[in-house]
Amino acid sequence: MAAFILLTLLPHLDGHSFGFFAHRKINRMAVFTLPPEMIGFFKKHVEYLSERSIDPDRRAHAVPGEAPRHYIDIDHFGENPFEIMPRNWSDAVEKFSEDTLMKYGVLPWHIPVMMNRLTRAFADRDVDRILYNAAHIGHYISDACTPLHTTFYYNGRTPEQRGIHALWESRLPELFADHYNYFVGRAEYIESPIDRAWELVEISHLKIDTIFDVYDSLMVAFSSDRIYAHEMRGQATYRVYSRDFSRAFHDSMHGMVERQMRLAVKSVGDFWFTAWVNAGQPDLYKLEEKAISKKHRRQLEEEQEKWGIVDEYKERPKPD
Repeated sequence: MAAFILLTLLPHLDGHSFGFFAHRKINRMAVFTLPPEMIGFFKKHVEYLSERSIDPDRRAHAVPGEAPRHYIDIDHFGENPFEIMPRNWSDAVEKFSEDTLMKYGVLPWHIPVMMNRLTRAFADRDVDRILYNAAHIGHYISDACTPLHTTFYYNGRTPEQRGIHALWESRLPELFADHYNYFVGRAEYIESPIDRAWELVEISHLKIDTIFDVYDSLMVAFSSDRIYAHEMRGQATYRVYSRDFSRAFHDSMHGMVERQMRLAVKSVGDFWFTAWVNAGQPDLYKLEEKAISKKHRRQLEEEQEKWGIVDEYKERPKPD
């Protein structure tokens, strides 16, 4: 838990996470969107799907090329970026170059890549790969539903706004997300995963101005001694955004965080369901009794050890 709070006061390290709490919650609730043919298998492994949802953020600090998969600074590409940006990866590379795309993020293109991996895992009836890819695609889909993952100014347009990233996506869900309504309906088939990924990014990006405007208005309305507070986490005391300020920020956005988390829950379920359908709807009842393999457990342990020895966390390039 301390990790969430720490990000609200220290320099922003990554700009990659919806927030560990939120990622876990989204993957967990997405399980309950699935049809009867899928839900038994996914419920059995709900703790895995929840806990492993945060692995891509851990990996972002340790694996070259991973970080850009978590965001797209779409506003770098002009005033009407969604009109000029090709949806097809090859066309986008031809127009802007692969180096440019990697610099400003490849999130909407990476979601279909993960979709293909999950589909193949279903087709192969490989329990380890199904769970691993299902947990991870849930992370990237949730990132696409996070507005500040769609802008070059991911942690504020001005120095005064620095800290807004973790406030929106970590502090607010931690305080309020347990009270949201996650009944979002049954998972539905996605005709075009790449179009759906871009749709999520565009929906999220439209929220950017509201987030900054609300934050600025509250920074004026609140005295400095009411903006921040100190809270104990474990044996340490951290300076955090106060609960009053957080509540005002949350409420002044009129349900935005809840809507985006609901969108993420529904979308994760939709992608899981679509991958299963595209794989030929394999019988998951036959997989329910299969446990995660010892080989996969060793893989997870090795990855955890590798991520834990990173000496230096690399930040995204700072806006000018």
